[in-house]
Amino acid sequence: MRFFAALLLLIIANAAQAAAEDGARLFAPCRACHSLDPSENGLPGPNLAGVVGRQVGGDRAFDYSPALRKARDDGLRWDTKSLDGFLADPAGMFPGLWMSMRGIEDAAERQALVQFLTDPSSR
Repeated sequence: MRFFAALLLLIIANAAQAAAEDGARLFAPCRACHSLDPSENGLPGPNLAGVVGRQVGGDRAFDYSPALRKARDDGLRWDTKSLDGFLADPAGMFPGLWMSMRGIEDAAERQALVQFLTDPSSR
């Protein structure tokens, strides 16, 4: 019985490591415009440190598109569900968005990226 419990823990740990690696890989192109380091500003896109739970358009150091300023004024907040929807179709969620990203079609990849953005320990 201990063997199976240890095996299960190993499988879970490997799956978590693989998901973290997928999230880091998927975030790599985003690094051209965004940072997860809270002290890094002045990039073409807003800082994404702590994005989950934050108000949409909530990085006061960034000049957002009118679409995201409206979302902020409407009180929208990022959660895992809204972030998943955004990553699937950014311009569909916020028409007029200035960001030029097509979206991520694969649901598993979006979930890996959302997890990466949500959990600092996965980085």
